[in-house]
Amino acid sequence: MQHFKTYFSMNLPFHGDEVLIEGPISPNRIKELDFHEDLTSFRPPLEQKEALIEIAELPEGRINVICDNQMIVGYVTFVYPDPLERWSEGKMENLIELGAIEIAPKYRGAKLGKHLLQFSMKDEAMEDYIIMTTEYYWHWDLKGSGLDVWEYRNMMEKMMNAGGLIWYATDDPEICSHPANCLMARVGNRVSQESMQQFDQIRFQNRFMY
Repeated sequence: MQHFKTYFSMNLPFHGDEVLIEGPISPNRIKELDFHEDLTSFRPPLEQKEALIEIAELPEGRINVICDNQMIVGYVTFVYPDPLERWSEGKMENLIELGAIEIAPKYRGAKLGKHLLQFSMKDEAMEDYIIMTTEYYWHWDLKGSGLDVWEYRNMMEKMMNAGGLIWYATDDPEICSHPANCLMARVGNRVSQESMQQFDQIRFQNRFMY
């Protein structure tokens, strides 16, 4: 499967000024940009920047970012699922994972996450994919947001819905380990019924729950 990456960008108003959404961006572009010091949800900032560069180098890897001048203040990643997780077991070329989305705390509350996802799905290439994401409460910034686990889950679900991702059932043990965890996905309009059946088989591996 060919992975088409057509760069585009748009400006967004933010507190009387503007920020730029752009992508999918190249590894060199990421290297050129500064990385906000408060983007720490998954790794320390410098390590996360390196991780984004590595993803951008992959054939299927896509990084879309929000920039304030020359600084990345938000990002979303799309990449094949981790080889150690069940989502990679079918070796589906058209199943990619929204692996991470993060907005620096100072830039939250302006719906930038929703705009970033909507921007990502405007890319025509996304219609060839099933885009999935696994939401785990232990990755959520409950302390910084002041929200409880269900309020945060509701916020995350609304943000994902803005990108066309909806809730899907699964018997995956890690997701089932807490009721706030969930699987969400968006099915592109060029995805075949055969691919959907394969995705269903990955979602349910306990035949009594299928």
